[in-house]
Formats: sequence, structure tokens, C-alpha cells
Amino acid sequence: MKQIFIGKSVDDAKQQAVHEFGVDLSRIEFEIIEEPKKSFFGKLKGDAKVSASYEPTKTEIACKYLVDVIKKIGIDDVTTSVNETENGVVIDLDGTDIESIIGRKGAIIDSLQYLTSLVCNKADKDYFRISVDCHGYRKKRKEQLESLAAKIAKNVLKNGHSSALEPMNPYERRIVHSVVSSIEGVSSHSVGEEPRRKVIITSNVKKSERKQHGGNNKRRRPPQKKKSFDITTSFEKDYKKPRPEDTLGSGLYSKIEF
Repeated sequence: MKQIFIGKSVDDAKQQAVHEFGVDLSRIEFEIIEEPKKSFFGKLKGDAKVSASYEPTKTEIACKYLVDVIKKIGIDDVTTSVNETENGVVIDLDGTDIESIIGRKGAIIDSLQYLTSLVCNKADKDYFRISVDCHGYRKKRKEQLESLAAKIAKNVLKNGHSSALEPMNPYERRIVHSVVSSIEGVSSHSVGEEPRRKVIITSNVKKSERKQHGGNNKRRRPPQKKKSFDITTSFEKDYKKPRPEDTLGSGLYSKIEF
């Protein structure tokens, strides 16, 4: 970034560059093109002209781009704070009504992150990872996905049926894969094309071994006795009914044997 500044003095022109670039004076390289000349009576005549060169960092490019875009969508109160990482930076957004740029399941903030990354990495081949956050959303989403992945993995391990999660971006899929890999007996893989690519969680346990991994332990019902059917005819039933005379201790009929 290079620009010409004109002022009443060299210092005045340099301060204009500082204000325009928004960085400290030490970050700017100056070349004096023209200085005011002294007149015959010792007064300064004319203006100073300097050439100012400044090379913004990728972090600065990212922050400026984010602020400009967010202001253009109607949110004027926006500030950025940065946290340098090993190979990039996490930019946290703050301001009035700033949470509205998160979107459903982070759709808007993910798009902003993607576009910002493109803008920052177009200048050279050294990839610089940009992560955009807002009021701790990334941490909350990560915890939510970890809990969901663990729950579904345990259900898959229990019933043996594979389960597909909703479509996710690469970052969120990595979180799910990480959780599943720590649970014995299940595995995961991704299927589909972006942006509909999703994770499938599958059981690696045989049906006969599932009980050892928390499978169905339903109590078996005791074997039921087979019902017996009475095929006695009504005549036989009536004939075998006890009769008053059968209870007598003596008498003619008590001595008869059939």
C-alpha cells in the first residue's frame, strides 16, 4: 500500500498517513518528495510532499474487511479483538446487536469467516488460518456437537443401527470424528458433497457381542406353559358330575361297580 500525502510540513504530511492507515508511525516507510522552501525573509513557502508505504499484516486485513462488511449490512457498532494462534488468528467480534451476524447454526458467521480467509490469503501462498468468533459462539457450538456425537455414538453402539448427523462444515465434522474415535466399538466417516456433506456413525460390534458394550439387555420372558384344551364332550361332563347317591355310604347303588 503506497500513497502520497501533502501537508504544511513534513511532520504534518506524515501524521496524515498515520491517520489514513490507522497504524503507528513506526510501521510506515516514508520518502520525502518535496519540502517547503524558505522565502527571502525566512518564511516557509509551499507544501511538503511525502510518499508513504505501508504493508498491512493479514490480521489487519482481516479485521478491516470484517468491520467494513458488517457495517455495510447495517451494524455500525462493531469492534474486533484478536488472539494470535500458531498459524493464524482468532478474531472475536463485539458490539451492539452483533450476535445477529451469527445466523442459524452459525451460517452467517461461517460465511464471513470463509470470505475473510479468501481475502487474506489471495496475496501469497502462505496459508493463514482465520477463525471468526462472536461472544464465545464457537466454544458453545463445540460443546454442543461433542455432546451430540457422544449421545448418538452410544445409541448406535446399543442398537447396532448406523446413524447420520445433519450436514456440517469441515470444522464441525472434525469435532464429531474426534469424539467418535475416542469411543470403543464405533467409527465414523463423511459422505456427500459440500455443503450437504455429513457424518455417518457406524457400529463395529457384532450383534452377539453387543451386550458387552451396553447393548439391549431386555429381560427374557419365562417360557409359558402350553394351554391344554378340554375335548371332553358335554355328555361325558354331565355323566361324570357327582350325584347325590354317590355320596351315600350305603345303599343299592353304592355297591355297584362299573
